[in-house]
Amino acid sequence: MTPRVSLVTLGCARNDVDSEELAARFADAGLELVDEPADADAVVVNTCGFVAAAKKDSIDTMLAAADLKGAGGPQAVIAVGCLAERYGTELAAELAEVDAVLGFDDYPDIAAKVRAVLAGDRPAAPVPQDRRLLLPLAPADRAAPPSDASAGAGPAGPASGPRVPRRRLDSSPMAPVKIASGCDRRCAFCAIPRFRGSFVSRPPQEIVDETGWLATRGVREIFLVSENSTSYGKDLGDLQALERLLPSLVAIDGIDRVRVSYLQPAEVRPGLVEAIAGTPGVAPYFDLSFQHASGPLLRRMRRFGDAEAFLDLIGSVRSLAPTAGIRSNVIVGFPGETEADVQTLSDFLTAARLDVVGVFGYSDEDGTEAADLDDQLSGHEIEERRRHVDQLVESLVAERAAARIGEAVRVLVEEHSDGVPIGRAAHQGPEVDGVVELPGVDAPVGTWVDARVVDSAGVDLIAEPTGSGQHS
Repeated sequence: MTPRVSLVTLGCARNDVDSEELAARFADAGLELVDEPADADAVVVNTCGFVAAAKKDSIDTMLAAADLKGAGGPQAVIAVGCLAERYGTELAAELAEVDAVLGFDDYPDIAAKVRAVLAGDRPAAPVPQDRRLLLPLAPADRAAPPSDASAGAGPAGPASGPRVPRRRLDSSPMAPVKIASGCDRRCAFCAIPRFRGSFVSRPPQEIVDETGWLATRGVREIFLVSENSTSYGKDLGDLQALERLLPSLVAIDGIDRVRVSYLQPAEVRPGLVEAIAGTPGVAPYFDLSFQHASGPLLRRMRRFGDAEAFLDLIGSVRSLAPTAGIRSNVIVGFPGETEADVQTLSDFLTAARLDVVGVFGYSDEDGTEAADLDDQLSGHEIEERRRHVDQLVESLVAERAAARIGEAVRVLVEEHSDGVPIGRAAHQGPEVDGVVELPGVDAPVGTWVDARVVDSAGVDLIAEPTGSGQHS
């Protein structure tokens, strides 16, 4: 019988791309993909290993899948992804309910591994390692080779290995496209570079080819993702590679909007701001990873900048695109953070008028510098500060959304809720930045609606079609 596989994806958009790569490998090897874990022979959970909450969610998901094992249910639960790579043998030893833990280096033979597990084999789990050591230190020495053109389009795998085609797992008119893998930064709180590896850019033509492939499958917006998009091209010998890539992507027939994610403020250059703010078809959207606003605390985090520099950057964005979407994440409770630091952060957020801010309480991450720093705050104090800043942010982003009443927006419809089309405007990234509701509009998924904002609810907007209300 043909083995049936259900892929469960957790975490970020980069994991979404990885899962579509895995799905292509399964399908090419003759395995059948099914939506529901209960209908599968093997449940493959693409885990997230970023922070404590994500780890718990991954483990809970694997345990829930294991509970389905039995008559008529799955025979095996297999862990892949960041948590599996990061903890490998430890995860396999402590989670007996999981039948196999596979790392990034198992991906080329993932279908064979799944078949082996279903036959009763228990392949060795990956031994945790610092994947930054697998590639040369100098970025110019680690450029990824181009893929075989006959393979279609495919992104760089998490192990920076051969490219593979991807198989779409949904029919959304938006799709993430990975432009790079890994990260060279050494932020004191972040473990991602250790298990994702050093930064490797994908060749521009591969990204163009993949985007064209997605366009033929109904995708209208692409979301460029990586661990650090501002570094794109540095290993290709072109620090303006992203600025050169964007016009090529928006020129692809069927692609109406291109969005860039995860920009490091310290690496944002004027030319990149101009390209994102001024290239027709590129969303004026700036996902800026500030993390904090206190200069001394940012140095302790092994980051750069301060409130003044960040406000200058925001000002340069808005001088070119007054309605641009600007979002960020911040961490409170980092070791050594003072009440004055929290006040600096609060003052910055008030002045910045960001569209969305994710507020995270600091937690120790294995293998990071911050875990060994002195002046650690108690869990209670961290939660108090997180709650305080989160309440401030909730009010600020609601005010920012309300200020958009009267603004013209072009909305990509992505779903319907109780008959109401739901989509996103240019200033809203997928899943994390709020949505636009279009009550009373007949607009199928995948269409564009030109509308005007008439109301807001928190970060969400309510809009009415302009003119005749026709959509395209």
